[in-house]
Amino acid sequence: MINKILYCLCLFWVSTSWAQPDQITVIGKGQREIEPAIRLLDEPKILDSIQSSPVPSYPMMYFQAPTYIKLDTIQAATIETSSEKLKKLYPFYTRIGIGTALMPLGELYFNSTRSRGFHYGLHTQHLSAFNTKITKQDVDYLNADFDRTNLTLFGNILEDNYKLKSKFNYRNDGFRYYGARKTIDTLLNQADSVTKQRFQSVGGELTFEGLQGDSAAFNYAINTKYNYFFTKPFKADSLTKWNNREHSFGINFSGWYRYQHETFYGDLGIRFNGFRHGIADSALSSLDSGLVTNNTIIDFSPGVLTQMFNNRLKVEVGAKLTLDIYSKTRPYLYPKVEVKYSMFNDIFIPYVGINGELKQNSFRRFSEINPFIQIVQDSLRNENNLFTFYGGIKGTLSKRISFNAMASFGRHIGMGLFVNDSLKINTFKIVYDTVSVMKIEGSLSYQLDEKLKIDGIGRFYSYQTNNNAYAWNLPQLQFVLRGNYNLYKKFYFQLDSDLEFGRKTLVYDSTLADVTLMDGQYALSLKPVLDFNLNAEYRYNSRISAFLQFNNVATVRYNRYFNYPVQGFQVIGGITARF
Repeated sequence: MINKILYCLCLFWVSTSWAQPDQITVIGKGQREIEPAIRLLDEPKILDSIQSSPVPSYPMMYFQAPTYIKLDTIQAATIETSSEKLKKLYPFYTRIGIGTALMPLGELYFNSTRSRGFHYGLHTQHLSAFNTKITKQDVDYLNADFDRTNLTLFGNILEDNYKLKSKFNYRNDGFRYYGARKTIDTLLNQADSVTKQRFQSVGGELTFEGLQGDSAAFNYAINTKYNYFFTKPFKADSLTKWNNREHSFGINFSGWYRYQHETFYGDLGIRFNGFRHGIADSALSSLDSGLVTNNTIIDFSPGVLTQMFNNRLKVEVGAKLTLDIYSKTRPYLYPKVEVKYSMFNDIFIPYVGINGELKQNSFRRFSEINPFIQIVQDSLRNENNLFTFYGGIKGTLSKRISFNAMASFGRHIGMGLFVNDSLKINTFKIVYDTVSVMKIEGSLSYQLDEKLKIDGIGRFYSYQTNNNAYAWNLPQLQFVLRGNYNLYKKFYFQLDSDLEFGRKTLVYDSTLADVTLMDGQYALSLKPVLDFNLNAEYRYNSRISAFLQFNNVATVRYNRYFNYPVQGFQVIGGITARF
């Protein structure tokens, strides 16, 4: 109210006054609001009435393939909790049978059952034949009775860082030199002292392997073996030294080291063979002289194996240095090279290589090929395989069919060839020659699970000899056919066949039919080998079965060697059991 009165008095005074005084003082009270200051943040710029159009910018074009990430699920492992036990293993397996011409057969296997660190067992087999009369083209030969007994004992210790393997062998073979005709060879009769022979062999082998790992570790193996081979002793005590005796011993050290894609290896071995027949520099008769030989061979074989391109390419390069200590000491150097490459996931694998070796011949080795041999002076030379060049291609045509086709050429100095003795026509001696051998081989295999399996092999040989007209008793063409068939897991059939053509033998009688003269030697062509064997087995259950074995189904009495026809059709039947 006071303010209003003061305002009215002031207005009345101003309106009635004539002039404004120099100074007016007004005293009063009031309220004024002051607007806050504002800062301009925009920078000054020129405003143009003409607006410019923006210029477009395009980046460089590029291709980026889409990336997809897919996570595959892994099926969880399952453990069967059924109460069914593991299949029981039986340690014993036996075969017992009898065949035509009184041929008893016995076989026994013993094997340890499940064990992580030990494995041992034995295998023994006996087969004999009595009253085996052989007649061919109205010619009676001496009886071909024989008996064969083999025994093998083995034991293995298997640990993570080493393996110890052992084996013991015993062999006992009795037979007759039946390749003499009764009606013609009157000087030879069936007396045991003339026609009977017996070979026995006792030996063993021990191998130790030290295993430190697959890569960047040195592994080694030591193998040693010994064998004693001898013929039947003479009845007279004064002639006991005139039976054949042979001691063979060998030891070999092997080591290998694998680093990344290379495997470095080396072998060092010693082979010794000592043969004794009678007394050195003496003679039992004009046809039987003493023979004592000591043969030692030292081998050293270094090399390296390289694998490249995800192990598709494998190259092995090495050499073998051999020292032959026999009548003279001779060193030999052999190459060892092999290259193979896997194409299209092992569908085709071409390979090529070259190698060589010094083969140590022994009386035991020759007797295993031809038991009707007689050792004469200087008949245990070593065979020097200078080189063997080979090449081929192997692979698979499908998941059931595999094949191999190859060719090779080698030169062998001192190859042993069997020829009939000119004085004892029912025995054989060994002649040595330098032989160049070319071989072409092809094989085809078919397998349908565990039901059917068939293997076929064909080989063609070409020989070039230096001192003989032919490579005696060696085939030019050979076919091997094997097959297995499983019918409902009850009936099992097995076929083995061997066909050989083009064999030549050395004879001394020019009046024989079909004899040809070549380079001053009489040669006779042997008839083809046609050997078919069939085995049929019926399994009553998993433990008991019955079998029938048919030998020489084609009933062809071909000559295994000259004057040695084989037996005709034979049947052996029996049972098998597991217990």
